[in-house]
Amino acid sequence: MPRVVVFDEFGGPEVMHVVEEPMIEPAPGEVRVRIEAFAVNPLDQLMRSGASPAPVPLPHARLGVEGTGVVDALGSAVTGLEIGDPVILTAIPDASVRGSYAEYTTVPASRVVARPAGLGVVEAAAVWVAYSTAYGALVEKAGMRPGDHVLITAASGAVGRAAMQIANQIGAEPIAVTRHTAKKDDLLAAGAAAVIATDQEDLVEGVRRHTGGAGADIVLDVVMGPGQQDLLKAARPGGTLVAAGFLDPRPTPFPRLPLTIFSYRSFEHTLDAVAVKRMAAFLNAGVRLGALRPVIDKVFALDDVVEAHRHLEKGLHAGKIVVTA
Repeated sequence: MPRVVVFDEFGGPEVMHVVEEPMIEPAPGEVRVRIEAFAVNPLDQLMRSGASPAPVPLPHARLGVEGTGVVDALGSAVTGLEIGDPVILTAIPDASVRGSYAEYTTVPASRVVARPAGLGVVEAAAVWVAYSTAYGALVEKAGMRPGDHVLITAASGAVGRAAMQIANQIGAEPIAVTRHTAKKDDLLAAGAAAVIATDQEDLVEGVRRHTGGAGADIVLDVVMGPGQQDLLKAARPGGTLVAAGFLDPRPTPFPRLPLTIFSYRSFEHTLDAVAVKRMAAFLNAGVRLGALRPVIDKVFALDDVVEAHRHLEKGLHAGKIVVTA
């Protein structure tokens, strides 16, 4: 029988275990996907630990909001897909019930897109959440244009790296923010036009210096918390801040500045079929041109999923953590 990762109580990585479950047939309008690999995301950690903003029913809860595999079975009324098609999962809103930490899962047919031909299985497993979040926040929400100065927090993370690549593809100038000077060279090599390391440089002064005193046109904040105040000061008057993360659990004070501020969650666009079509086209073009390529930190086997989560919790990874099923 197919194997699936479940947990029966909230806690550390050790609460997860692999069990066998009967094969499930896809319902009308659904496809069954044989999962080849999936990525480990911070949302998975929140769900497993009991810190998720959405309720997670116990016991026997599942995890996983992204992955890649091959269409294994078609429900009735499914068109445009064939058994054997390699696909990427674009959204699993009910991850606690049919998450991608498994050898098989069923999803609505509208929740998969063709896997870009230029990506291997491991890269494809790691591409959608980071790139759809960065694209949705910067392009769909903030309207990023060529020449824009884009300030990107947590730039060493998967979303930050994706944001830098997307900005470069459009012709904007990504300014990366990191807490550690030791990461500057890596971020410059990853596509940053400039890097501000806050352990040695004042954020606001650094942004002003790199923008000729004007400030950032767009700020992508995937951290939140009280540090957002400095990001707002670093933006130009009339600029845009997109709050797209939750890495800092502390309260974020509400600002009173002449800025446009958006709150963004990826499901805002990944559940919109028209927006997903735009995202997939942008991703395919970027992969084909060599402009978009996910960075992989480490690959684990399904039996080592607990170790994959321990690696995530150390916070030392540079790129995505992937598990092969």
